[in-house]
Amino acid sequence: MLFQQIIGQEDIKNRLIESVNEGFIPHARLFTGKEGTGTLPLALAYARYLHCQNRQEKDACGTCPSCQKFNKLSHPDLHFVFPIINKKGNKDAVCDDFLPEWRKFLQERPYSNLSTWLKYISASNAQGLIYARESNEIMRKLNLKAYESDYKVMILWLPEKMHETASNKLLKLLEEPPEKTVFLLVSEEPERIITTIRSRTQSLIVPPIRNEDLSTALSEKYDLAPEDIPLIIRLANGSFENAIQIIESTGEKEAYLDLFITIMRNSWKRDIMNMKVKADEFASMGRDRQKDFLSYAQQMIRENFLLRLEIPEINYMNRKESEFAVNFHPYVHEENIIEFMEELALAEKHIEANVNPRMIFFDLSMKIAVLLKK
Repeated sequence: MLFQQIIGQEDIKNRLIESVNEGFIPHARLFTGKEGTGTLPLALAYARYLHCQNRQEKDACGTCPSCQKFNKLSHPDLHFVFPIINKKGNKDAVCDDFLPEWRKFLQERPYSNLSTWLKYISASNAQGLIYARESNEIMRKLNLKAYESDYKVMILWLPEKMHETASNKLLKLLEEPPEKTVFLLVSEEPERIITTIRSRTQSLIVPPIRNEDLSTALSEKYDLAPEDIPLIIRLANGSFENAIQIIESTGEKEAYLDLFITIMRNSWKRDIMNMKVKADEFASMGRDRQKDFLSYAQQMIRENFLLRLEIPEINYMNRKESEFAVNFHPYVHEENIIEFMEELALAEKHIEANVNPRMIFFDLSMKIAVLLKK
């Protein structure tokens, strides 16, 4: 990742480049910002610039031996720590066990989030964590001498996912860092990092991507209708990853909307036979898609309730969703909104617990029939 490949964030890019050229290289930086805003790409570009053997005024050269290794994220003085899962049959997995997948993932989706990474490694329902055993790997790597560069760089993605033992060992390293070692912490929830670690880092807050920069990037990457771009940008809320997911999930989201509309209509009519038909369809979707749909349904209920407030800037529905909401939103109100959300969340919880999905869906449809008439 080069600075020139990063979407917007010109001020931060300039500050990072100037700090290196002025010789101000803190031993620990903390990049914080919402997912998709460029925190990880900025850390990668900064690490490349530090290692570049022929730095240019505004970027790494891109052609020196160091940059060529960075193209494959295989520089020997660049190390990664990131949330992982215990592989089947291997309860002692460390980040290096996932390094080939991680490098490929970063090259494909550098703006991505934890959920997408866990799907990429087929984590199923496992929670991504940085385990206590990783701290020994960190110490081992950083106690080695640099191979080719003046600096060893350790990029820690989502340090808020670190086990307490790993956090405490990292704190000791930050208090007494090995010579010529730079830590780059990339966080979406810095408040969850222990205070003593945060206090030993140079914080850099990455804001949402400007709409103009996001529009340019999307126009270059996708063949979009001009009238669709403003809505995508608004829904993305300054996140390139959000924008990508909106574009790439259009077909699936339309299928979810169709199912949502059918549920509401069947429940309103109290059409038991069609409720059963849709329960069979829901059961055949697979657990991940069942959970995704129930999450989508909660979002739709929330957005329809907010539509009653008549404040367009707080509403985030696409064109087709808005068309349905015109007639549907009066049925989501103060008397049933809480129960709607509770029932959908309960159904999602039951899916996670492997309850029969056909029963969950049919039962939910019956409850919605009552709530719509409330």
